[in-house]
Amino acid sequence: MIEIERKFLTTSDAFKREAFAQNRIAQGYLSSVPERTVRVRIKGDKGFLTIKGASNESGISRFEWEKEIPVDEAQKLLLLCEKGVIDKTRFEVKIGNHIFEVDEFYGENEGLIIAEIELGSETETFEKPSWLGKEVTNDNRYYNSYLSSHPYAKWP
Repeated sequence: MIEIERKFLTTSDAFKREAFAQNRIAQGYLSSVPERTVRVRIKGDKGFLTIKGASNESGISRFEWEKEIPVDEAQKLLLLCEKGVIDKTRFEVKIGNHIFEVDEFYGENEGLIIAEIELGSETETFEKPSWLGKEVTNDNRYYNSYLSSHPYAKWP
């Protein structure tokens, strides 16, 4: 139940040609405080409820609990969420032994693209594709919970 994840910006949209899957995602937050975020997500035709704890000192690991819920229940829960529902498309790209999840954001977060990779340990090595840019793992501004209330379009 520990998520080990690193986040990166991208340098191009070349990942789109390499993607083996893509899904539109809508997600909102019932709680966006860093110590415990509670997320509601609709991904394709499935709903999910996710609880995440605060990140550790490195920013790479944190507690995560997720359960699939009926999509109609997820739609109703989205109506209860804090202001700023996230709208994005997730592209899945296999690079070596890993899958990068690359999120292209819309609405007030238009122009932002974040690539994430989940790892088995904080020190696990992985192949970096040519379109992978600056690492932003430790920058809380790139958490979806932050983006929902502080949209990318309003950053200085």
